[in-house]
Amino acid sequence: MRILRRLLLVFLVLLISAGTAFYLRPVELARAWQTLRLRLAGTEVHQITVQGIGMNYEALGPSDGMPLVLVHGLGGNAEDWRNLAPYFVKAGYRVYMPDLPGYGRSGKPANFSYSIADESAMVVGFMDALGLKQVDLGGWSMGGWIVQTVALNHPERINKLILFDSAGMKFKPDWDTALFTPQTPAQLDQLDALLMPHPPAVPGFVARDVIRVSGKNAWVIHRALDSMLTGRDVTDGRLSTLKMKTLIVWDSDDRITPLLEGEQMHGLISGSELFVVNGCGHLAPLLCSRQIGPRVAGFLDGAQ
Repeated sequence: MRILRRLLLVFLVLLISAGTAFYLRPVELARAWQTLRLRLAGTEVHQITVQGIGMNYEALGPSDGMPLVLVHGLGGNAEDWRNLAPYFVKAGYRVYMPDLPGYGRSGKPANFSYSIADESAMVVGFMDALGLKQVDLGGWSMGGWIVQTVALNHPERINKLILFDSAGMKFKPDWDTALFTPQTPAQLDQLDALLMPHPPAVPGFVARDVIRVSGKNAWVIHRALDSMLTGRDVTDGRLSTLKMKTLIVWDSDDRITPLLEGEQMHGLISGSELFVVNGCGHLAPLLCSRQIGPRVAGFLDGAQ
C-alpha cells in the first residue's frame, strides 16, 4: 500500500506539472507534439549552412526520388507542409521543406534583410548546398513570391512550378498588416478571421501564448513586410517570361491574396493551370489538403 500511495503521488505530481506546462506554454507543447508526430511518420530533420546562415530543413520520401522543394510563407515554417507532403511522397518525390532564414529553427541574423530578393537567393543557395541541380518548386503566400523570383532568375533550375495562394503581384493591402504580429487577443481573432473563413475559438490562455511567441520574432515579420510593401520585388512585370509548366492553386475565399491575383497570374503565365478550391481561405494548403494534394500530385507526375 505504501508503494502504491507513492506511485499515485508521483502520478498526480506529473499530471499537475503537465497541466501547468500546457496552461503556461501550450504553443511549445503543441509544436513538440507535432514534431514528434512528424518524426514517427519518417520526416528527417537536418541543419546546413547557407551563405553563413544556419538553415533547418525537413525531408521526406525516397532518397532517389525527384526533388520537390516547398517554401513556406510569412511567419511560417517547414511544418506548414505537413498535410500536403505525404501526397507528394506517395507519388515518389523526395520532398525538401526548409525553414527560411528568420523562421522556424533557422538562424535569425540581425544583419539580414529578409527581403524577397535575399530570401530567394537563400533558396538557390539551399539547392546548391544539397546538390540539387534541377527541382520542382512550390511556394505558399510569401513563399510563392520567393519561388517566382527563383524561377525568373534561374529558369534552368526549375522543372515545374506550383504557386499556392501566392503573393508577388503589385498590391496595396486593404487589411491591417500589423495584425501579422498581434499584440492582443482581439487582434489575434482579427488575424484568424483574415486567414480562414470560419476560424475556431481560441481559449484565452492559448491566445496569450501565441502572442508571446509571436512577439519574439516580430522584428523579422516587420522587416519582411516593410521590404515587400516597397514594391521593388514585385513580379507581375516579368511573369510572362516564365516558360516552365506552372500550376496555380487558390482558394476562392482568400482575403490576404484574393483570387483576382491568382487569375491575373494565370493570365500572365502562358500555359499555366489554375485550380480553385473553396472554404479554406489563405490556409488552403493546410486546411484543404484533401482537395489540393491529389491535384498537385497529378500535375507533378504529368497525369493531369
